[in-house]
Amino acid sequence: MVARIAKGIALAALALALASCGGRQPLKPAQGQRLPAVPVGAATAPTAAQLIQPSIQARPERNVELLTQSKERGDDPFNVPPEHDPR
Repeated sequence: MVARIAKGIALAALALALASCGGRQPLKPAQGQRLPAVPVGAATAPTAAQLIQPSIQARPERNVELLTQSKERGDDPFNVPPEHDPR
């Protein structure tokens, strides 16, 4: 039982060590590869940092209007009870 707990702790420590060893270097293309071509209409090619930022279309801003006043619900002509004997 103790060996099983020790094995679990060792596995958790290994996972934590692997998760925390990420690099903080700027992105660059792989060996022998180039960055994408300059887009039509752009003066310069986008940098790696610009390429990984999602566009406005990919992540639009949220426009959430909070309810500021309570209002009485109006009459709904389609809010009818179900029929007793549907056919």
